[in-house]
Amino acid sequence: MSWTVLGSLGAASAAERAMRTLHDEQAGALYTYVLRLLNGDRHKAEDIVQEALLRCWRTQDLTGSQPLRPWLFRVARNLVIDEYRTRKTRPQEVNGNTWLEDLLTRPDDVDWLLSSILLKEAFKELSAPHREALYETYFSGRSMREAGEILGVPSGTVKSRVHHAVRALRLAMGVDDGAGDEAGRRVYHLTAV
Repeated sequence: MSWTVLGSLGAASAAERAMRTLHDEQAGALYTYVLRLLNGDRHKAEDIVQEALLRCWRTQDLTGSQPLRPWLFRVARNLVIDEYRTRKTRPQEVNGNTWLEDLLTRPDDVDWLLSSILLKEAFKELSAPHREALYETYFSGRSMREAGEILGVPSGTVKSRVHHAVRALRLAMGVDDGAGDEAGRRVYHLTAV
């Protein structure tokens, strides 16, 4: 049994020889051009070059004297644009592992429960004035001025108490406050300001 491969040296027809010549002369430069258009995506570049050559073989006269390079490059560019537009209109494809990553990174009730226990213990370590300042501002939603009126202290004092209380809570819970220096790592002993 004898096989004649398209573009092989033993190609039987003139059209097959012309296609082999077209491939040999144009495929390398066309691939490089398409690869640049696709920012280095080799697999898509190969597909587009193959499609452009196939369209040329189907629609153009390969044995004629008309140069095919400009036509091939224009078709390849249009195929890249079409592929880009198609990708933008379709929903984003996801691989089979994204659901597992989402499941592993999603906080669950155990994390919330442990965090609330830690927060409760850290909250107990605060002095009464600092707890009151946090309660009035964060939990009751009052401004510093309103909290100061309720607590009977100036708003600047409330602001200072809240700042030191939040910092102490962050340190107690092991949350990095971004200070990075020794002063940022030491535990504040909170007393009424």
